[in-house]
Amino acid sequence: MKITCLMEDTCADPRLVPEHGLSLYMEAGGKKLLFDTGAGSRFLENAAVLGVDLSAVDTAVISHGHYDHGGGIPAFFSVNSKADVYIRRNAFGAFYHNTAKREKYIGLPDAVRPDRRLVFVEGDLPLGEGLYLLTGVTGRRNMPSGSLALMRREGSSFLPDDFSHEQSLVIEENGRRALFCGCSHCGILNILDCFTRRFGALPDLVVGGFHLAKKGAYDGQELSLIRETAEELAAMPTRFFTCHCTGERAYEVMKPFLGDRLCYLRTGETITPDVS
Repeated sequence: MKITCLMEDTCADPRLVPEHGLSLYMEAGGKKLLFDTGAGSRFLENAAVLGVDLSAVDTAVISHGHYDHGGGIPAFFSVNSKADVYIRRNAFGAFYHNTAKREKYIGLPDAVRPDRRLVFVEGDLPLGEGLYLLTGVTGRRNMPSGSLALMRREGSSFLPDDFSHEQSLVIEENGRRALFCGCSHCGILNILDCFTRRFGALPDLVVGGFHLAKKGAYDGQELSLIRETAEELAAMPTRFFTCHCTGERAYEVMKPFLGDRLCYLRTGETITPDVS
């Protein structure tokens, strides 16, 4: 398995341009995959510099209906004429970050419209040999505090987002499984609980954001949640590559608990984890 980070909030290569968002290119099981597209077209530019041919992608997956993960769908369609793009049917909702100061729209931009190449996902879905979409995470233990400010608008009302528009990608090679998650708004532990119920064991590899980043200082309760989450992850036989909405400060808090089994994945980095 080969994973290249085309877009993330930080950068490991001065030739590339990072932005708030996520896009991963993967080669596994003879397939070429794209997981998320970032906020716009910049992931295309980074891919070109890195020598990644996105026109050859067989299958694309959008993890959820936020602009920083699916805003680049039109850009992807402009360079790829064959791949289906799997997205939850309700990912086109009106999603907002709602604070006391303002309501900021964070859903998919107007340029992202229903298209014949968008495949709307209703629930867990096998995508072929070794590929699987995981949905329906219902747990809320150790839910990131930042997720509480995320809302969906229905008419004139704002309701808490239930994150039913999220999905994770599972890749299996030679009996070993890798889990790719976009932001883990429900909490990475709840996603892993759901994974274990579906597959009967924990994944060998997890790649994605944990939604623990915060612009201001963490309070004591938030730090305790990060540490408790790290302690549970450390007890698992799993290797983690995190990025994007985890944030570097939360990563630094978690790192002592997991040591070499937790790494930060930045724009431009390619990893070949041993999951095969």
